[in-house]
Amino acid sequence: MALILNDDEKMLLSSAQGFFADKAPVSAFRKLRDSRLINADTDHDAGHDTGGIDRALWSEMADMGYAGVLIGEEHGGVDMGFMAAGLIAEQMGRNLTASPFLSSSVLSATALRASGEGALQASLLKKIANGTAIMALATDENSKHNPSHVETRAERAGNGFRLNGQKQAVIDGHIADHIIIPAQTSPSKISLFVVDANASGLSCERTHMVDSRNAARLELSDVELTSDALIGEIDDGAQILGHALSAGRAMLAAELLGAGEQAFRLTVDYIKERKQFGRIIGEFQALQHRAAHLYSEIELCRSAVLAALTALDEKDAKADIYCAMAKAKLGQVAKLAALEGVQMHGGVGMTDEYDIGLFLKRIRVAQEMLGDGHYHMDQIAKSASY
Repeated sequence: MALILNDDEKMLLSSAQGFFADKAPVSAFRKLRDSRLINADTDHDAGHDTGGIDRALWSEMADMGYAGVLIGEEHGGVDMGFMAAGLIAEQMGRNLTASPFLSSSVLSATALRASGEGALQASLLKKIANGTAIMALATDENSKHNPSHVETRAERAGNGFRLNGQKQAVIDGHIADHIIIPAQTSPSKISLFVVDANASGLSCERTHMVDSRNAARLELSDVELTSDALIGEIDDGAQILGHALSAGRAMLAAELLGAGEQAFRLTVDYIKERKQFGRIIGEFQALQHRAAHLYSEIELCRSAVLAALTALDEKDAKADIYCAMAKAKLGQVAKLAALEGVQMHGGVGMTDEYDIGLFLKRIRVAQEMLGDGHYHMDQIAKSASY
């Protein structure tokens, strides 16, 4: 497994660095947050919030090909693969960029592609790639991530299905035009359905998270669907869902890498300038040791992320394990980088004036998304028959 970038990926990395630094820096996130587009309910469309992201930025990301990075050229995408998507996610983490990239272009696009070819898949993939539709994947039903626990049911109703149940912590669910819903169709078997956000019987409650991003709580009460809403085969949704979740975990690991490294850089820059007792605090050996430890951990994390993304691109049989490993490790190290950053900043690290606190909040939320370190270490242990 060669953990290096090819020429196309290097060009994409350079492009993404410049794009997000210019179009979506941390200051843009602050402006979005402070304008209450994130923290408050603003506009509503048929009961669904439209705030929380910069729509103009998302349109520009689509024009750059970022929205369709995992979508085939036949559907308007650029199909550069998971490594390329991870490079984009890393730069978004470095700049705290708020967009539906994870929910729409990674989780949903991966699920649609894995479910086979069909008119519905083709139509939705095209809309994701050109930025005209946002999709979300509704996985969890409890406060902790557990995709194997599905109580939402889909029962046969005429030529279609009737869905009943609830979903929690649906990433970008409040702004999604379509939502992929896993539901039981027989004992211990699930199927995946595409539900229109305006479907009768579907209610959406926006939930605000500590990082000033948004998720949603969904309630499905006798939601009527035609048979065309089924993606993939009946009772065969677990494998598709698993593949999409592994992709999402790898992207979150890449985002955590960007956020953790930027938190580290902010901290190093600060201790090189801050003086105490007449000396720059970066000269203190204790802080140098802590910074050196963080640097080595972040470099190890980079290898873990590259391994996970490469495994996905190469369809490695152990790709799920690589993704779980990367998500667990990056959650741990990025959290350490942010906490150390706040502490080395001293009291000002707790104030909103400094960006380090924003990185800590985002890292803590991303750490929990799609499973925390304990969840993934447990999955790895079970796969090894422990």
